Amino acid sequence: MESFLCYFLFIRLCFLLPLVFHAIVTNCFSSIQPLCHDDERYALLQFKESFVINKTASINPLAYPKVSSWKLGGEDRDCCSWDGVECDDDTGHVIGLDLDSSCLFGSMVSNSSLFSLAQLQRLNLADNHFNFSQIPSRLSRLSKLTYLNLSNSEFSGQIPSNISQISKLSSLDLSSNDMSYHKSLKNLVQNLTNLKVLSLSYVQILSPLPDILANLSCLTTLYLQGCGLYGEFPVGILRLPKLQVLRVSNNQDLKGYLPEFNSSSPLKILSLQITNFSGKLPTSIGKLDSLIDLDVSGCQLSGSIPSSLGNLTNLISLDLSYNTFKSSNSSLSWVGRLSKLTFLALGQIKWNMEIPLYLANLTQLRCLDLASNQITGQIPSWLANLTQLTVLRLQDNHLQGPIPSSIFELKNLECLNLYSNNLSGTVTVDMFLKFKNLTSLLLSWNNISFLPNTKPNVNATLNKFKILGLGSCNLRKFPDFLRNQDQLESIDLSSNNIHGQIPKWVWSTSKETLVYVDFSYNFLTGFDQHLGDFPWPRIQILKFYSNKLQMTLPIPPSSTLIYLIGRNMLHGEIPPLICSLSSLRSLDLSSNNFSGTLPHCLGNFSSSLNKLKLRNNSFRGIIPQICSKGSRLRMIDLSQNRFEGLVPRSLSDCRMLEILNLGSNQINDVFPSWLATLPELKVLILRSNGFHGVVGSPKTNFAFPKLHIVDLSANKFTGKLPSEYFRNWKAMEKIDVDDFTYMKSFTIIVFGYFTLFEYFFYSMRIVNKGKETEYRQIIEVFTAIDVSSNEFEGEIPELIGDLNRLQLLNLSNNHLTGHIPLSLRNLTELESLDLSQNKLSGIIPPQLTQLTFLASFNVSYNQLTGPIPHGKQFDTFENNSFIGNSGLCGNPLSKKCENPKASPPPPSSFKKDQDSWFPIEFDWKIIIMGYGSGLVIGVVIGHTMAERQQWFVRTRKRQRRR
Repeated sequence: MESFLCYFLFIRLCFLLPLVFHAIVTNCFSSIQPLCHDDERYALLQFKESFVINKTASINPLAYPKVSSWKLGGEDRDCCSWDGVECDDDTGHVIGLDLDSSCLFGSMVSNSSLFSLAQLQRLNLADNHFNFSQIPSRLSRLSKLTYLNLSNSEFSGQIPSNISQISKLSSLDLSSNDMSYHKSLKNLVQNLTNLKVLSLSYVQILSPLPDILANLSCLTTLYLQGCGLYGEFPVGILRLPKLQVLRVSNNQDLKGYLPEFNSSSPLKILSLQITNFSGKLPTSIGKLDSLIDLDVSGCQLSGSIPSSLGNLTNLISLDLSYNTFKSSNSSLSWVGRLSKLTFLALGQIKWNMEIPLYLANLTQLRCLDLASNQITGQIPSWLANLTQLTVLRLQDNHLQGPIPSSIFELKNLECLNLYSNNLSGTVTVDMFLKFKNLTSLLLSWNNISFLPNTKPNVNATLNKFKILGLGSCNLRKFPDFLRNQDQLESIDLSSNNIHGQIPKWVWSTSKETLVYVDFSYNFLTGFDQHLGDFPWPRIQILKFYSNKLQMTLPIPPSSTLIYLIGRNMLHGEIPPLICSLSSLRSLDLSSNNFSGTLPHCLGNFSSSLNKLKLRNNSFRGIIPQICSKGSRLRMIDLSQNRFEGLVPRSLSDCRMLEILNLGSNQINDVFPSWLATLPELKVLILRSNGFHGVVGSPKTNFAFPKLHIVDLSANKFTGKLPSEYFRNWKAMEKIDVDDFTYMKSFTIIVFGYFTLFEYFFYSMRIVNKGKETEYRQIIEVFTAIDVSSNEFEGEIPELIGDLNRLQLLNLSNNHLTGHIPLSLRNLTELESLDLSQNKLSGIIPPQLTQLTFLASFNVSYNQLTGPIPHGKQFDTFENNSFIGNSGLCGNPLSKKCENPKASPPPPSSFKKDQDSWFPIEFDWKIIIMGYGSGLVIGVVIGHTMAERQQWFVRTRKRQRRR
């Protein structure tokens, strides 16, 4: 029995052992992640082999080559354990690839093995160097991607439009690459309805923002900085329920306004820096409790700064600079409550007072920017209590006195900007040795004298500067301490007294790092070496303006964005090598001795070029086709040359053009009426050319919608004055603006950790008050019409009085007839009126004495009659204003007003003017000769204008009764 039982148990055990073994094995292996699939392992290794490892390919200082751990055999053959590789726990498929900052260098080819990883859901290749290759369109084969980051990886070319087919994407980042997208952004995002993060910063989109973005209800983050966006910003984006971060800065043609906000908004970061947002900053912005970063600098915001901003106690960064806010003075005391602020910029908010003490409460500040505020007094000593400060910007104010010793107690300072104040005293290099971290020092445009070092071996211990501004610091030579500076990115030595050639050692200073150089307004005559290859390969801004350089045009590297070398003695033709400057944004070669024709390649620059200034040279020939579709040109000045032929029709493609100056050339053309379609044109100067024919009427009701300075003088225009154009020039009618800023554009240059805003003020030359005047800066509200020295005929149209913002009106030296229209009294802003050398008749309307700003008045050499009006400004005008009119009498002329012989009056026409009747063709001579005795004459002369009007009406009634 016992043997049978043992046998039975043995048999059971034999059956159970395989089952137990299977369970143990199954349980054991189920806890081990499967090895990655062979095809995916080989695809990853092939992808690795298509690149080389180069430490300079990544910017991140913590970058390292993650793919170094990828191996084919041995213990590391499981690709799921490789650095940067993520696999699915169940299937073993590669679903994530994180190779950001991996030092990869090489081109991304269209047949890359990367695109065979069909299960990939997350791909991050940011901060590598893909050798300016294009993103292959086969990327769309990775249809399961939810996360894609190719930012800052040196891709170029067009973004493949089929990225929109990767419909599961919730995060897309293609920012900071030299790429563009020429189709509507709507095509790119219309299928990406799951997007939470969209970042296309510094990708050239050059289009309006589509309304469809306001339908992305999942969107939390939107980065679109520096994309060349224009048009109207869809306000619905700011109302998206989950939006936390919005950055659309550095799109200066992007218009918009801020809506009312509610407390449910999760917005944390709002950056509109350097856009064309306008209107008011709404009081309801104080409801955004989550806001930590608000930047609206460089916009067109107006009105008062709302005190409700003081409720945003979580703010860490606040920048309200460079808007058109109303004067605030002490109304910003709420700023002292924002105790978490580490960054505060309040530039150009019109303080006009001393630095307020309530800023001393902000002890966490690392950056304080109070630029352009007309701040008075001295730099306060309590600034030394802000011990965390690394950046102090007080430039462009009215600060006085020496730089206080308390400033040197801010041991953490990295940037000290005191540019353009009234600071005085002597400064030496060794004074700044206390600042161990100081890399940015700007002292330009003060009353400071900068002296060489006074301590031995100071150059050995001096900081390595990155930004150095010593303009107008009474320098007589290039400072010797610059010899040991090898990390400079920006140097300003302008407006000093430096003579002679630029020494060889200067060209070697910071040769590999310099981006900005300004040697303008000195007495430099040339270079101390022949420049075969320009010595600063990374240069972006180069200014040699107003020196005494005598040479042919030196061509800087292709990296150059701004090149100002006007007002020198350069000669010869523009070399074809200038065509290599394909990224040029501003070119000023004015006031030199250049000759020859312009290279046709100038038209290739129009997609990047903002300003072209070639005035006052001897260029000749036909003006090339400067503009093409998508042109970004805002200013073209070709005046004072010898250009001939027709105005190039390609100018109609310059849709952003604000100022066009073709004056003083030999152009032979009719009036370029087709320019009327340019929506932004504000200044048009065609003076002193061979323009001819009738100006005629515009072909659209919206001709020249923003034009407010017109100079057609000294041509051969005929026919009547262009009254229909006058009717369209609404920008010359008074509107509710108080804009006394100057016409300008600016360029944004980002280099290293610094952003430079390069302002360029528009300029022009016109005749004002009888003298040719150069306006180096043009106030936005200045308005002028000059059609003098042509062959216009007929009467001065009454409707010219509707242009009541006019400050300058010159109709002289034509064949105009009729009377001076009474409507001119509506031009209440008028400062200069010249109607001389025409055939005008009748009286000078006494109502013109109401023009209290009139400083220059000339009606000489016409056929005017009657007494010269007196009172207010008219009492200041001299004899030359009235000579050549035999019928005029009274001061300042020597001819006294006497009783002339009677003669029958010609018929007069009447028109009701406001609340009284007055003859349109009112002629003093007609009235006194046609209506009787000397007694009546004496009464008329002696009475006020109101009495004259009553007398005239009574006389007409008596005439009717007869």
